Amino acid sequence: MKYRPEIDGLRAVAVLPVIAFHAGFETFSGGFVGVDVFFVISGYLITTILLDDLQGGRFSLMNFYDRRARRILPALFTVIAVSIPFAWMWMTPLAFKDFGQSIAAVVLFASNFLFWWETDYFAAAAELKPLLHTWSLAIEEQFYLFFPLLLAFFWKAGTRRILGLIVILALVSLASGEWAWRNAPAANFYLPMSRVWELFAGSICAVVLRSAPPRPQGLLAAAGLGAILVAIFAFDGSTPFPSLYALLPVGGTALIIVFSSGTAVARLLSWRVLVGIGLISYSAYLWHQPLFAFARIRSVHEPSLLLMTGLGLLALVLAWATWAFVESPFRGRAGAARFSRGQIFSIAGAVAAVFLAFGVLLDRGEGLGWRQAPSGVAYADYDFDHVLRFNYGLSDKCIDMFVKNENCYTSETPDTLVWGDSFAMHITPALLASDPYLSMVQQTMGECMPIKDISITKAKLTFSWGKRCIEFNDKVLEWLSTQSSIEYVVISSPLKVFSYDMMSAQGVINGESKEDLVIKKMKETADLITAMGKRPVFISPTPKIGKNIGECLRTAGFLGATEEICDFKVSQYSDQTISVYDMVDKISDVMPVIRLEDYLCPNEICDMVINGVFIYRDHEHLTVEGSALLGRQIGLVDLVKSRADLFYQKENTRINDD
Repeated sequence: MKYRPEIDGLRAVAVLPVIAFHAGFETFSGGFVGVDVFFVISGYLITTILLDDLQGGRFSLMNFYDRRARRILPALFTVIAVSIPFAWMWMTPLAFKDFGQSIAAVVLFASNFLFWWETDYFAAAAELKPLLHTWSLAIEEQFYLFFPLLLAFFWKAGTRRILGLIVILALVSLASGEWAWRNAPAANFYLPMSRVWELFAGSICAVVLRSAPPRPQGLLAAAGLGAILVAIFAFDGSTPFPSLYALLPVGGTALIIVFSSGTAVARLLSWRVLVGIGLISYSAYLWHQPLFAFARIRSVHEPSLLLMTGLGLLALVLAWATWAFVESPFRGRAGAARFSRGQIFSIAGAVAAVFLAFGVLLDRGEGLGWRQAPSGVAYADYDFDHVLRFNYGLSDKCIDMFVKNENCYTSETPDTLVWGDSFAMHITPALLASDPYLSMVQQTMGECMPIKDISITKAKLTFSWGKRCIEFNDKVLEWLSTQSSIEYVVISSPLKVFSYDMMSAQGVINGESKEDLVIKKMKETADLITAMGKRPVFISPTPKIGKNIGECLRTAGFLGATEEICDFKVSQYSDQTISVYDMVDKISDVMPVIRLEDYLCPNEICDMVINGVFIYRDHEHLTVEGSALLGRQIGLVDLVKSRADLFYQKENTRINDD
């Protein structure tokens, strides 16, 4: 296969945005598409090699896997080995247990399945997982398990039929991704069925160039580079991905591969600096995530962009060293002379077995809690339970509320309903702690706003889920209309903005902004409740500042720092908190509002530890103990009822006067 320096330059275009995106540079909001560019390049190169071998009559699965092992494993095993001591020093038992699972999954090339399985509302943040990025390697290796066999089996049918087969498989994969981002978004992101079409796109390029090499087309090559850049800078976390949107970076990469030779784009991508970065891009990709993850684990606060920039540059330095002293000695003719195929398989198998055993040890040993934290105490001696638990009193059994569950009730004839999402759940301990004899029922569904007709959607929440949320709220209101004993309805939610696609499906968009629609629908919901003779009271969400306070408290503990370092000022509120509080102001004319910030943030400072109790569990949810403490301190039940009685007494007086 003829060497094309512009392909290495294209690798640099892929890896640098990925690093910048993971470092936290908002400008590179779509930097994640660099992985998709890599997939296309990989599919092109591997298919070209396989076609050459088949054409020359030298195709061998053992030789193919020997080349893959030499290319992939030395650098990968080096990064894992170097990561282990830092994980040992800085990871809590739970995180270290997860790290062990990821090591085992990586050596089995199944980490994408592990991270898909771990995808959960309360799972550890992605940026704190040192080996998270290996999901893409797993997809590639899974592709290489069947693709060589596919080519070999259909080789005698001719390249035209092979091309037709690949195109059909690619279209099926693309269609599955388009379906899955709506219905199974986590699986869509991590599993190969939704991604394999991107590798097939590279395969199509290889077959096309082999069959009828086209003449250079500068405009098409430039359009391809432009498409990649548009995706890098225009896409963000709200972009459904992978989906038809991925056609932009994938199609752009294909255009460069097929049409760029001899063009200005090829000369640009062949710039020595880009080619040099491209040559070390695999190792750079491997190093960047552990560096960033451990920096975030080790820091009480989010590391500065200056530090993350330095770590990104360090990733390039380590990548060069790894390429020169780890990758290169195993590759090419010199590598083949130094290590035979049998030796490569034996060494790789032995190292993989050691890593697999270590991963199992961490998993079965519950993260080795006897390790000593930097503060000088054993991790197991530090009580993380009050930070990590998310059992909000009655909430565990209350999602399916239309099959009566005694765990959702404190009385057969409750006078108070708690309705909402996880923010209503975390209020339950506060209510029960302030009045143990409270007669209440809890009806909650995580990430389901207690508002008629609308639902939020995001990466992990599907349209079908959103419809279930809307149906759930309809049933709550229908059920509430039959409950004569209920007088007070406690509502809480962060009022997250929903998807316009969902709203279009419900036919409720009339040109308003998303925020205005939330306010409008919340007011309509409050009016429905008051028309039933009930008294709704809204409890505001907790303030947030864009960082995980629970992680901050936990990290401060095992680093020996004072927990007050996690306190924050009202002036530091995130833009989302400010926007939500503006929305809360606008619904206060239809129902009374209790602002938690009034009690959490006296004197413009939000205290995260009160009387030795951790208040926040994560970015914005209260711990069970923190909720209970807050409820007792402010007498939440009495506050709810007094605010409701006063508000609706005034409202009735106003209506009578009118």
